[in-house]
Amino acid sequence: MNYRHDFHAGNFADVFKHILLTRVLIHLAQKPKPYRVIDTHAGSSLYDLTDERAEKTGEWRSGIARLLATDVAADFGDETAALLEPYLAIVTPLIEGNPPLYPGSPFIALRLMRPDDKLQCCELEPAAAERLKANCGKDKRFRLAELDAYVGLRAFIPPAERRGLVLIDPPFERPDEFEALGPAVFEAWRKWTTGIFFIWYPVKDPRRVDRFFAGLCEKGVKRLLRLELQIAASIPDGPLARTGLAIINPPFGFDAQAERLLPALASPLSNRQSGSYVVEWKSGE
Repeated sequence: MNYRHDFHAGNFADVFKHILLTRVLIHLAQKPKPYRVIDTHAGSSLYDLTDERAEKTGEWRSGIARLLATDVAADFGDETAALLEPYLAIVTPLIEGNPPLYPGSPFIALRLMRPDDKLQCCELEPAAAERLKANCGKDKRFRLAELDAYVGLRAFIPPAERRGLVLIDPPFERPDEFEALGPAVFEAWRKWTTGIFFIWYPVKDPRRVDRFFAGLCEKGVKRLLRLELQIAASIPDGPLARTGLAIINPPFGFDAQAERLLPALASPLSNRQSGSYVVEWKSGE
């Protein structure tokens, strides 16, 4: 597996992940005290959809392009459309630009953060780190550490603000990513049990995903929510068709928002064919 941002920007997994990310960030801004976002696999924050890597897969055309062509209010109601609006307000002008661009999580976070909030990014790949600095480096809220994501996870938790979000979005290049991810998440949670942890994963082997969740539950992780979106039948050696999020300490009411949003994604992103979704508490609502 390899889910580097440049090849898959704007695909169904990005749309799923970033819409739910905006809902968490909006919740964090409802209280006056500052918060911090720690993005462990930040990427470059903006992706040119005419770049040869994005063109090679063309996945954004069946992802964000398909969602933008959907009348969500007509199909799923005004309340669902309102939940989508902050994400679409960020993405639509970029997609309609020349060249069309798709934003990564650092760009989305900075658009929704307030003046006193902070964004700490980790990005080890040199070219991506340089692009990230070019795209976000002038913003005083932004900090970059060019180091391994799991080293950064240990180094930056807990943040001084004691409020915030940890976004963990690995490329899943290494075959043992789930096995490395579980202990790293547990250790970080143990240091910051009140933080929101927002962990993206692909679903190619459901048994490995089940073991990942079981391991966290067995170690005592509380308030763990599992969200998944499937847009086609899964084929072992085929393209990614199912994606998920493990969210620790989701905001109050977040599961209800997911129950509204995921049907509105499953239908258009599956081309109204075989879309499905999961909203499931694994430990303690």
